[in-house]
Amino acid sequence: MSSRKSATAKSAKKAQSAQRATARKATARPDAGTAKPTDAAKPTDAAKAADATGAADATGAVPTGPRPARLTAAAVLAAAEGVVLLGFGVYVLIMGLTGNPESPQQAEMLGVTVLALALLPLLAARGLWLRRRWSRGPATITQLMALPVAWTLVQNGGGLIAAGVAIALAALAVLALLINPTATEALGIGPRDA
Repeated sequence: MSSRKSATAKSAKKAQSAQRATARKATARPDAGTAKPTDAAKPTDAAKAADATGAADATGAVPTGPRPARLTAAAVLAAAEGVVLLGFGVYVLIMGLTGNPESPQQAEMLGVTVLALALLPLLAARGLWLRRRWSRGPATITQLMALPVAWTLVQNGGGLIAAGVAIALAALAVLALLINPTATEALGIGPRDA
């Protein structure tokens, strides 16, 4: 068994060495003729940035250029939704602890649940702001979850209608911004990835 592990480890080391050699050839300057070993071993600035931020996609490319306004707007709206959820969660938690609810345990659990749910749009907003490819999924899921909540608020009537309409408009706006080709390209998502 240990000989199999040893053989597997050796083949993995050979594969890593081959990948490093390929990377060195790719980073060598084409106009220099033959690259010095010290120049070839140095990673490029883009590779350093990708390693530091984890922003590289499967091909190793890092999104460059300014962040599109649509992506910025989607990030800001998702962050606003997260902040509102966070505020509501804190309010419900405080009222469950200090108020006189019918069931303090249910009120406290609701507050904790809403606080936990507030993390999803906040993390998605941060990812969109930093142009992380993974952030589009959580942001989309958050908006799809907000639409039934908005419908329920509108159905309850009264002052909740305005809140329901605001939630629905924000969710639809973020969804429209996220499926926009400009935003998907800025996140490094190509036509086949979408």
